[in-house]
Amino acid sequence: MVSSSVIGCGETTFSLLRSPPPTTSPPPPPPSPLSSLHSSASRTASPPSPSRVLLGRSIKRALRSESPRKPFRPSIACSADRGGGSPAAESPARALRRVLESPGIHQGPACFDALSAKLVERAGFDYCFTSGFSISAARLGLPDTGLISYGEMVDQGQQITCAVSIPVIGDADNGYGNAMNVKRTVRGYINAGFAGLILEDQVSPKACGHTRDRKVVSREEAVMRIKAALDARKESGSDIVIIARTDSRQAISLGESLWRSRAFADAGADVLFIDALASKEEMKAFCEVAPSVPKMANMLEGGGKTPILNPLELEEIGYKLVAYPLSLIGVSIRAMQDSLAAIKGGRIPPPGSMPSFDDVKEILGFNSYYEEEKRYATPTTSQLPSRGGSIDMYSTSQKTQEDTEQRSQVLEAPIVEVMNPTYYGTESSRSPFLGPWSRTLRIKITGRDGLERLDLRIPAGLLDSITNIVPGYSLCFMAILAFLSVLDKVPE
Repeated sequence: MVSSSVIGCGETTFSLLRSPPPTTSPPPPPPSPLSSLHSSASRTASPPSPSRVLLGRSIKRALRSESPRKPFRPSIACSADRGGGSPAAESPARALRRVLESPGIHQGPACFDALSAKLVERAGFDYCFTSGFSISAARLGLPDTGLISYGEMVDQGQQITCAVSIPVIGDADNGYGNAMNVKRTVRGYINAGFAGLILEDQVSPKACGHTRDRKVVSREEAVMRIKAALDARKESGSDIVIIARTDSRQAISLGESLWRSRAFADAGADVLFIDALASKEEMKAFCEVAPSVPKMANMLEGGGKTPILNPLELEEIGYKLVAYPLSLIGVSIRAMQDSLAAIKGGRIPPPGSMPSFDDVKEILGFNSYYEEEKRYATPTTSQLPSRGGSIDMYSTSQKTQEDTEQRSQVLEAPIVEVMNPTYYGTESSRSPFLGPWSRTLRIKITGRDGLERLDLRIPAGLLDSITNIVPGYSLCFMAILAFLSVLDKVPE
């Protein structure tokens, strides 16, 4: 566990940083949480001053490692890496908890693959969700009706968490079975690098909460799923955030969904979520349940059951997290449809509808790849170590010089082309006694400098005099002799 005095965003660090050296004046009173968060933003935007050198180089290194434009973003290189190898790194779960502890409401678009997750991070969001609806659509081309499996969701999730450094909340559906399946699901999502997961109380097969005929398990089984998830988290030594979701608003009633939310909070859920609430009043009633537990809203775009409110309205009601599940997959579908229509009509998509090729390469990391590749570049003429484990640098240099000389000699040699023979007269006039004199060959000699040296059509019987036409070309002579040696084998 990383000490809070070493983590750049930690409260202890910023309390120390705001305190002057003890020899000059007494320390100021402890800061409030909000001022501490503001101090976090200001500290990440500028390097430490010389007066703070007494705090140690470890604190300065931690401060310099942070991103100045994202004050609440944790120092994690990859969500799937739980920080075991770096003393300054945080687990994805701890990074998400920092988001929950920070003031205001936090928006999280839902991604469906590694590329869409990269785009979310590049847009400046502090976290994102995975959408089971969108993953089922993108990976299988099928509806979100329980057809996608646990293994497919974990595999897709691991690709997503490895592509970004922001925390990712995974859609764990209904846990893919009973309480024991729920425990396996939680362990799998932890290992995949998720910062949190959403666990719902639907029966199997489950489906999107805004579609018809929703059904939920009993109260007892729903609560037991949350308890099983919490046990799996404890047994794994993890701090993954458990978001308890109920679909009982559409399946049963508003009152039932409020009762289950209270029960989930009592069981120890970290965040509460009622899907498909039908009005702003219902959303207010939900946020009054267990006020100390953060609430999550789902702004299903394009015609869901829940009214679409802006972030300020949601914050005023009492929400902490808000998901946008269909924005990315929805606009992707429409953009692909428009592009395909253009291509089918003999056009290409207009420039304004798609990024340039250079932009695409930058998004995918080509430029970063090329820069990192330079670190491992080796000379093309490097030699493998000898069996004794050492390399003779003089012999390597001498060998390189010899290879260069040999290549230069080869480059000076001309190119000799001998075309297929043609025959004098008609087929019936050919005589086996005339031999090569009955055939005409085209000999073309081109120098390595690209200049044509010779282009002749001569009787094959005169090949022995070619060396007199092109003096000094020993390789030509050798090629002609080789051809003469096989000339009698050319079929008549």
